[in-house]
Amino acid sequence: MADIANLVAELSKLTVLEAADLAKALEEAWGVSAAAAVAVAAAPAAAAEAVEEKTEFDVILTGDGGKKIQVIKEVRALTALGLTEAKTLVESAPKAIKEGVSKAEAEDIKAKIEAAGGTVEIK
Repeated sequence: MADIANLVAELSKLTVLEAADLAKALEEAWGVSAAAAVAVAAAPAAAAEAVEEKTEFDVILTGDGGKKIQVIKEVRALTALGLTEAKTLVESAPKAIKEGVSKAEAEDIKAKIEAAGGTVEIK
């Protein structure tokens, strides 16, 4: 431990130019790059973010595609809303049809609404 403390004390006395020269000399001597070390250190963080996949989705009706009646019927079937509520939802697009659903259910809803003529966005 004392050797490390002494080394840190000695390195602290270096000027910026001397420290840059030291870094370059170490890179050449050991065949490594400081940039590579930073990339390796950043890789685990990126991998951790990729693991956290979104599990809940919102299905947003973005339009009726000119087939409002068919889209209203499909919205009623998917949501169990009454005729007035389904009509209001379709007319006030963009509006959420369902929120917090699984990816499979969101894709199913999207397919059904698009088959009826509407347009849907999954967020």
